Amino acid sequence: MTNEQVFRKLVAPCLFAFRLSRSMKLIKRNISAKDGSGTIMLRPDTPEDLWHAYNLLQKGDLVRCTTVRKVVKESSTGSTTSSKKRLMLTIDVKSVDFDPDVLEVRLSGKVQSENSFVRMGAHHTLTLELHQNFSLEKQCWDQVYLDVIEEACNPERQAEVAAVVLNSGLAHVCLVTGALTITKARIETNIPRKRTGSSQNAKAIKKFFEALYQAILRHIDFSKVKVLLIGSPGYVKDDFLKYLQEESVRRDDRPFIENKSKLVLCKASSGHKHALDEVFSDPAIMARMNDTKVAREVEVLNKFMRMMEMDPDKAYYGYPHVSKAQEQLAVDSLLVTDQLFRSSNVKTRKQYVQLVEDARAAGGSSMHNSGQQLQQVSGVAAILRYPMPEIADIEEQDDTDPTDDVSTDEEYDPLWRVKEDVADMGL
Repeated sequence: MTNEQVFRKLVAPCLFAFRLSRSMKLIKRNISAKDGSGTIMLRPDTPEDLWHAYNLLQKGDLVRCTTVRKVVKESSTGSTTSSKKRLMLTIDVKSVDFDPDVLEVRLSGKVQSENSFVRMGAHHTLTLELHQNFSLEKQCWDQVYLDVIEEACNPERQAEVAAVVLNSGLAHVCLVTGALTITKARIETNIPRKRTGSSQNAKAIKKFFEALYQAILRHIDFSKVKVLLIGSPGYVKDDFLKYLQEESVRRDDRPFIENKSKLVLCKASSGHKHALDEVFSDPAIMARMNDTKVAREVEVLNKFMRMMEMDPDKAYYGYPHVSKAQEQLAVDSLLVTDQLFRSSNVKTRKQYVQLVEDARAAGGSSMHNSGQQLQQVSGVAAILRYPMPEIADIEEQDDTDPTDDVSTDEEYDPLWRVKEDVADMGL
């Protein structure tokens, strides 16, 4: 019996939710090889894609997409009527906000495209929506921006860790990259209570395990993934592993048989995605993942924190110290937070982009981290190849705060926008 036949026989009658994951779509790309300027059209299909879009957007970008705006018309008699219209607008971005609670990216700025309903220069707020294209124009698409595009459009290439968290009747199959946990499938089944003389519970569990078995087979590429974590409360994970091993041998499913050493059982509090946080906080699990990118990034950050105490002449943070070490080609591992790359100060961003490119060119490794632990030590840190006590006395420069997203060129006045909106409505 083939996998497809087994799937139809055992899984189709089962009441479960099965969600397939998609990634950001690159619709069009037009970037100049001369100066890096140009436009990219993207379509976000998952909440994770909106996070990537937020990391791409900066003040001064031009963004074009469909939006809804209230339009007021005045008749010849002086009466007014208002209606909401869906328009295609281009705005010069002045501020960017990501709301994690409702998963929205909001862009505020001035309208830059001619439109019969909205005048040039009027203030407007765009909301990036799932499954809708938007165009993003930049004066320079540097390497860090292009890396974000690559990771957003091809997340599987970055994933070396797969994880399954399950409980009775609920499971999530995920791929884990350095910055994101991507849900590839969600399986939910109604498991009836165990009753004496009834086999309904056992049948439902078997159907649930079969659905999960097929989801892993479909979404996990063991040629790229180095470890598959299977976590649950109690013995649910053990029962599923036993089912997986027996069925893979019976059906001769080579991906499972040839990669059984990559399967790692671990404890998780539930079958929900957030249970992975406690899995990755377990030192024993991280030890089993020592050959993966996720583990390497965690280990480098932990190593830096240890060296701050044990060998401070080889661990520095702050741009002046790290850049001075890089001038001497002493940087072995460079850590930079994503927040620094979102700086609205163009000069500051270019400094950090150049720092990353110089470190890579010199044979060092660079890692982008979104964690608060690194942000507490200025957002940029480095582990050096050799001690450099002579740079310890360099004073921190009192320049523009690299994490400050407020421009000094033009203050954004919310009242001004209200006045312009009122004028647009003819009031």
